[in-house]
Amino acid sequence: MINILKKLLRTLAWTLLFIILLFVGFIGYIILTDYQPDTIEIIVEKGTNNVEELQNSTFSFINWNIGYAGLGKEMDFFYDGGKGVRPSNNLSEKYLSNIINFIKTNDTVDFWLLQEVDVKAKRSYQVNQVEKVIAAVGGSYGVFAKNYMCQYVPIPINDPMGYVEAGLMTFSTFPPMEAHRHAYPLIASWPDKLFLLDRCFLLNRYPLENGKDLVIINTHNSAYVYDSVLRIEELQIIKKVMLAEYAMGNYIIAGGDWNQNPPEYMPYGDYNGHNFNPSIVKMNSDFMPEGWLWAYDDSAPTNRSNDKPYKVGDNETTCLDYYLLSPNIQKIDIKVIDLKFENSDHNPIYLKAHLIPN
Repeated sequence: MINILKKLLRTLAWTLLFIILLFVGFIGYIILTDYQPDTIEIIVEKGTNNVEELQNSTFSFINWNIGYAGLGKEMDFFYDGGKGVRPSNNLSEKYLSNIINFIKTNDTVDFWLLQEVDVKAKRSYQVNQVEKVIAAVGGSYGVFAKNYMCQYVPIPINDPMGYVEAGLMTFSTFPPMEAHRHAYPLIASWPDKLFLLDRCFLLNRYPLENGKDLVIINTHNSAYVYDSVLRIEELQIIKKVMLAEYAMGNYIIAGGDWNQNPPEYMPYGDYNGHNFNPSIVKMNSDFMPEGWLWAYDDSAPTNRSNDKPYKVGDNETTCLDYYLLSPNIQKIDIKVIDLKFENSDHNPIYLKAHLIPN
């Protein structure tokens, strides 16, 4: 009996040691392969493209977080209180096909700002969505900035997300003069930061006839971070760049998924039948100097809660996606294209803007 007990304890000890070594080895592997981008990375170097000055002064934009074609109306998501991790292969194909068709249908839009686009990931069945999007509009110039690179996301335990390589992209029929990736500070704590996004914004530059530049910024700010000091620290990075560009006389349009309501946001009317719930965090009204314009549509939401599949009037919805315009830009039109979250947990946002002559 004593020998049996000794063998059992020895077996348990070796099993425990194996589990500890396996865990330490896994964490070590994740640390060694952790994506650590530079503060500023050149994606398109100046002089690479044959760039002509833009002839127009009025341009159209669509800003859309496509949710890696994995968060359509049938889906919930484990990070938001649901259980889902990824859709079925058929649903994933349907979502991506519908997103591509939407882009093709709106091929007269000058600039597209997309977030959560997968290059290769288990959650999207290894489909290179960047290539698919670029191919959707013939002759377009796409710029991709990686903001998520993890060899293995181990949660949820019953169905881990696994490998993820994704980011945000800006594309247009106009070639950029240059494009840079600007890193946001890592504001998540360890070890969470090993498995979460490395947030950033993508800056594209286009020359104008008046000798100035049109600077288009595509941003995806942090979610699940409610510490106002950390959020402000992150936002100061983009603010500094925008103010510096404006000081040089350039025109700046920043759009993206800000993951917070714009200043003093309240829905208009019946919110197109949706159920409004304000975001936990909100953009400060004094974030930018006087004259800068937050451009958003308050008649319909841009984002829905993912704690359950979507049904109009049932899920909570809000506005997280919008634009920020420098004082030398006039907003002509802004509209949420309410797709009822058919293929993503975000709705696309259309903007038409005019560059005011200096």
